[in-house]
Amino acid sequence: MSESDLLVDVRNLKVHFPIKSGIIFDRTVGYVYAVDGIDLEIARGETYGLVGESGCGKSTFGRALLQLEQASEGEVHFDGTNLATLKGDKLRKQRRHMQMVFQDPLGSLDPRQTVEQLLLEGMKAHGLTKEQDARERLVELLQAVGLPRNALSKYPHEFSGGQRQRVGIARALAVDPQLIVADEPVSALDVSVQAQVINLLQDLQTEFGLTYLVIAHDLAVVRHISDRIGVMYLGALVEESSADELYDTPLHPYSRALMSAVPVPDPEVEDSREQLLLPGDLPSPSDPPSGCRFHTRCPWRQETKCDDVRPELRTVEVAGASKGHRVACHWAEQIYSGELEAHVVNPTATDPSLESSEPDDEDERPQAAAELA
Repeated sequence: MSESDLLVDVRNLKVHFPIKSGIIFDRTVGYVYAVDGIDLEIARGETYGLVGESGCGKSTFGRALLQLEQASEGEVHFDGTNLATLKGDKLRKQRRHMQMVFQDPLGSLDPRQTVEQLLLEGMKAHGLTKEQDARERLVELLQAVGLPRNALSKYPHEFSGGQRQRVGIARALAVDPQLIVADEPVSALDVSVQAQVINLLQDLQTEFGLTYLVIAHDLAVVRHISDRIGVMYLGALVEESSADELYDTPLHPYSRALMSAVPVPDPEVEDSREQLLLPGDLPSPSDPPSGCRFHTRCPWRQETKCDDVRPELRTVEVAGASKGHRVACHWAEQIYSGELEAHVVNPTATDPSLESSEPDDEDERPQAAAELA
């Protein structure tokens, strides 16, 4: 990717939240490693999808990219400018080009302001409009997101969830940004409304030449809208490729597990395809496992390397994978070729806290073993 095509360049971004203890003496006793070393590039006009389990650090990454969360380490370059070096008024001016659509459409809108006031606030802050042409600009914004003119005088509680999300999108568009970070833009909406909002985002991208970072856990939504997809696990990027390639050729064990959980509307295909069920829960981000962070749940874990050495996000060359396919797995090629066979994972072997005296159901573990074999 050439420098002229590159809009966002994230290098080794880390966001660590301190864990405090004590009343009189406020001591730091540990850290929550919400984002722990991410390298990522987004091209102009591209839609980059970011997926992963709840608690893996997706939203924190999006907020840190916009400098809404202070990074502990690393750099975020936007259009050639290192945002970490900007403070005060310089950062505020730069934020005009980077906007966010928040997950909760009602909680992100001030209930005491009308839609007109909500849209004008950002425009006035950046000196983008005069009183005489403000009304016309607002009407254009509402038309762009599919809302009527009379919506300007209404308050957020007077709209449905889908309409409130459209107001949030209009507010982001009001300052003519280059990049929009959409954090779970449709997760709080009904399925019928989700499609409308996703199609709206695509139409607006074509009309205004926008670049998107779409954060979501719905794999179907991400595939529909994204050009490239990154998969996050416990604060780190474990795989990155084009959208279709990730679904057709997932190389990381975690990505394979995510894809196997996506239902297929064909009973024959559903019964014959790979079923990969992960045991245990997501480890605590305040005490992540050593080595590969996925090794406590990985069916292809090899103690000689996975437990001690953290894999780098590297380009993998296998049949069916393009040149830009990156994976953070020591054994991606061997797993893909079938040289390594999956085995049943016992999470208590690497995390004694998961041990229990008796299983709740005697048939539960043999069944899981059969499905993983």
